[in-house]
Amino acid sequence: MYNIGDKVDDLLGLDQNGNEVRLSDYPGKSIALYFYPKDMTSGCTAQACNLRDNYDDLLSASYQVIGVSVDPAQSHLRFIAKNNLPFPLIADTDHKLVEKFGVWGEKSMYGRKYMGTFRTTFIIAPDHTISRIITPKQVKTKDHAAQILEV
Repeated sequence: MYNIGDKVDDLLGLDQNGNEVRLSDYPGKSIALYFYPKDMTSGCTAQACNLRDNYDDLLSASYQVIGVSVDPAQSHLRFIAKNNLPFPLIADTDHKLVEKFGVWGEKSMYGRKYMGTFRTTFIIAPDHTISRIITPKQVKTKDHAAQILEV
């Protein structure tokens, strides 16, 4: 798992269109790399729409938003189209990124245990080091952009 101060590899993964997403594609920007459990669910939609609605403010503050879930690219394309999302979503179907960042693990809902993604956001500085982590207990899906913009 990555911690604050750790250097992140340049290549993150493939987006909804099959294009490589690299940190170096966004020189001089901080990256808000947000991991979320599943496309089209209420909490994930609220979070994505909050980031969409505040996207210009994030860009103005030199942030690039990149979402990550283990859903396939086709699911991401539908999620983006339905919610008019302006940022890329990485299709981490092989779980490499969620495991590397330490956000994949056992979860529980209504007493049923299953493996899933812990909703977490990593702020990656322009030098590709992690400057801040917004943990699953801290993430507010309906006000996430304001959390990212807090310094």
